Amino acid sequence: MTTAFDPIVLGGKRLASRLAMAPMTRSRAYGPGAEPTELMATYYAQRAGAGLIVTEGIQPSPVGQGYPDTPGLHTSGQVAAWRRVTDAVHREGGVIFAQLMHTGRIGHPSLLPDGLVPVAPSAVAAAGQVFTHQGPQDFVTPRELTEAQIRATIADFAAAARNAIEAGFDGVEIHGANGYLVHQFLAPNTNRRTDAWGGTVEGRIRFAAEVTAAVVEAIGGDRTGLRISPGNPYNDIAEDNPAEVYEALLERLAGLGLAYLHVMEGPDRELTGRLRKAWPGAFVLNPFTHPAATGPEALALVEDGTADMVAFGALFLANPDLPARLAAGGPFNTPDPATFYGGDHRGYTDYPALTA
Repeated sequence: MTTAFDPIVLGGKRLASRLAMAPMTRSRAYGPGAEPTELMATYYAQRAGAGLIVTEGIQPSPVGQGYPDTPGLHTSGQVAAWRRVTDAVHREGGVIFAQLMHTGRIGHPSLLPDGLVPVAPSAVAAAGQVFTHQGPQDFVTPRELTEAQIRATIADFAAAARNAIEAGFDGVEIHGANGYLVHQFLAPNTNRRTDAWGGTVEGRIRFAAEVTAAVVEAIGGDRTGLRISPGNPYNDIAEDNPAEVYEALLERLAGLGLAYLHVMEGPDRELTGRLRKAWPGAFVLNPFTHPAATGPEALALVEDGTADMVAFGALFLANPDLPARLAAGGPFNTPDPATFYGGDHRGYTDYPALTA
């Protein structure tokens, strides 16, 4: 029987275990350059015992930033600063992928330089507010991307992927989940276009498919992963028939030779099974455990074949040596639910002690 503590080859890399550290927003890239700090190098190096680390979301362009103090991968200074992070992880024997996250309409002009405003497939504002340095602000109506701007955004993802490899990352994960830009193209309530980038299922999956293909062309399929969250209503997303959309997307991507598919699961385990069956490659699962953090019971998902790898979020924050604690059966430090980011148990905006 395969267990979560067995090695796995992912995109040509031999991982020590099937335990992944899920991406979690940390907002620690202080300063105008949106560059990673030494604090971040320490944070990730402490968690290098994960079979795979997926970083916090990293914006591929200035307009892709949706939260304060999140890091980028679109300048030479950012590339150099990330190199310190990846070197620290590799010294500890870890494998680390950069998550490329364009937040689309989730953001605010006060977070963006040079008079930029958030962009999206359609000019539809999200309900709710976003945290800024000036406090919570209502989401604004985003600017609808033109055809040329869509093409430029796809190129931004590819350029950021190349920068990630230059910065020493082992690969990248495209963030197609949680109501951010890629997800906004997939969902009918945020994509109201009638051109070839919307309307039909084929139109709505096109952006996700072309971003993924561009990244694969830039750095290779073996260094590219994709994260999706079918049916997840986070950030004011509404998907009435996620199975149809995501099965079509996986069919479109199946031949690209991706390192993995990373599913942030909703309450529908049947849908997870359908996606698992439809996907020909490695299947990483961030299981649905809301409102609790994913715990040791998730190890069984590898044993019963539900997933090839299982991703832990909040428990990795409270337990930097989580794989060793899981192998020993505990004890576990308990994450504080009061600090969960936006009600989503896989991200934080507080700053717990790095050695907690």
